[in-house]
Amino acid sequence: MAIITKITTQKKAKDRYNIFIDDGKGERYAFSVHEDVLISHNLQKGQEIDEFDIEEISFNDDVTKAFQQSLVYLSYRMRATSEVIQHLKEKEYEDAVIQEVIHKVTNLSYLNDEEFAVAYVNTNAKVSLKGPVVLKQELLQKKMPSRIIEHALSQYSFDHQVQYAKKYCDKTYKKTVTSSERMQKQKITEALIRKGFTQDVITIVLDESVPERDAQEEWVAICNMGEKAHRRYSKFNGWEYSQKMKQYLFQKGFPIDLIEQYLQSEDCPNPTID
Repeated sequence: MAIITKITTQKKAKDRYNIFIDDGKGERYAFSVHEDVLISHNLQKGQEIDEFDIEEISFNDDVTKAFQQSLVYLSYRMRATSEVIQHLKEKEYEDAVIQEVIHKVTNLSYLNDEEFAVAYVNTNAKVSLKGPVVLKQELLQKKMPSRIIEHALSQYSFDHQVQYAKKYCDKTYKKTVTSSERMQKQKITEALIRKGFTQDVITIVLDESVPERDAQEEWVAICNMGEKAHRRYSKFNGWEYSQKMKQYLFQKGFPIDLIEQYLQSEDCPNPTID
């Protein structure tokens, strides 16, 4: 059994106190505690204290410190429970301390996975233009229960999915105007899939937001792509040049008949077709 001999305020942290004890071997520093822990345990000079008391006090002090750090972490934005747990683990708190803190912040309504999931879906759909497939994967990575994920995604209406997919399609469309019509639609489809939109949404977007090209627009596209191909294969001649140009333009989505027409036209930099 030891006796508390002195309690002093820390110089750099006025809400923390150093506890000194004498266990028969002279006065020595034992531990420090937060002011809340000091009060809750009614620590004072002359009080008897044993090892079990110190362990309990240290545990409660760790909970207090972890709780304060979790509040700071939560002050920047909403968090999932798994994010707070990971944050506290990185601070090297024991699992029992983390569990106690999670219970505390949840009871105080500082942490609510259902609200977080709904807000996460709404924000990332509207700002990042993400579809439900990607959002579901991201929520699973945050260790959200399936029930909560399904509820959050149910708030993401089909009309909004189409709206945001169209908005993202517009961005991709501008980047693919020099591609063939088939390649342009393929690139837009792939981009929307990567964003997490489903095929039924993509079909609507392609029908309503990607206009059919006329012959002149497709001709301009193959001429632009043909110039790029020519710069790559200009060192070849005759049949070899023709085959490499055909292969390149076909891979870019142009039909064979249009490729043949282009290679025999004056628009081709080297119209040397047998």
